[in-house]
Amino acid sequence: MKRLEHDAPRSGSVNVALPRENLWTHWMDFVRTSVIIAELEVRKLSHDPTDLLTRAVQPVLWLLIFGQVFTQIRAIPTGDLSYIEFMAPGILAQSVLFISIFYGIAVIWERDLGILQKFLASPAPRASLVLGKSLSAGVRALSQAAIIYVVSALLGVKLNWNPLAIAGVIILVFLGAGIFSTFSLIIACLVKTRERFMGIGQVLTMPLFFASNAIYPLTIMPPWLQVLALLNPLTYLVDALRSLMLAGDWEPAHVGLDALVLSVVMCVMVWLGARMYPRVAI
Repeated sequence: MKRLEHDAPRSGSVNVALPRENLWTHWMDFVRTSVIIAELEVRKLSHDPTDLLTRAVQPVLWLLIFGQVFTQIRAIPTGDLSYIEFMAPGILAQSVLFISIFYGIAVIWERDLGILQKFLASPAPRASLVLGKSLSAGVRALSQAAIIYVVSALLGVKLNWNPLAIAGVIILVFLGAGIFSTFSLIIACLVKTRERFMGIGQVLTMPLFFASNAIYPLTIMPPWLQVLALLNPLTYLVDALRSLMLAGDWEPAHVGLDALVLSVVMCVMVWLGARMYPRVAI
C-alpha cells in the first residue's frame, strides 16, 4: 500500500505532462500538413508559369492607363498623394483579390479527378487542408506584388523600401489571399459545379473591388456605400497596404488594427472552410 501511495504522484505527473506534449505534437503536425498542401499547390506553377504573367496583365493595364489618365485630370481628391500613388496599393489588393477569388474551382476539379476524396480520407485535419491552399494562394499573389512594385517604381511612385515595411506587405498579401481563397473555397462547397462557381465568382469580384477604397477614398462615397466598404475585408487590406507601401510616416497602431481585422476574418474563414470542405465531395 505504501509503495502504491509513493508511486501515485509520479503517475499523476506523467498524466499532466502528456496533454502538453500531445498538444505540441498535434500543432506541429497541423503546421507540417499545411506546408505540404501548400507545396503541392505551388508545384503546379512549374507546369504552367505563364499563368502568373497573364494574370499580371490586368493590374499593369490599370496602372498604366487608368492610373495615368486620372493622375492627369485630378478628378479624385487624394490629399498629398498623386492619384497613381494612391492607386498603386489598391491595385495590389485588387490583384490579390482576383488571383484568389477563383481559387475554389481547383477544389471542384480535384473532386472530379478523385484527388479530393484521397485528401479527405487522410488523417490530416480539415483546417490544415484549407490553410495549406490559402498559403499557396499567398505565394501566387506574391508574384503579382513583385510585378506591381516594379511597375509602380517605373511610374514614379515613391515606395517605402524599409525591410520591415516590405515584410509587413508580404504578411498582408498572405492574409488577403488567404481570406479570399478560403471564401472562394466556401462558395465551391456550396455550389459544387464549375459553371455556377464561375458565375458567382464573376458576380462577386467587381462589387468587392468597387465597394472598397482601392481606387477612391471613403470620404467621397455615399453613406450607404461607406457602410458596405467598412464591412469589406478588402478595404482594410488596401488601407494597410497604402500605409506600408508608400514612402512617408506610418502609424503602427493603425496598421495593426487593419491586420487584426484581417487576421480575425482569416481565422473565421478557415474555420468555416474546414467545416464545409468535406461537403464538396458529396
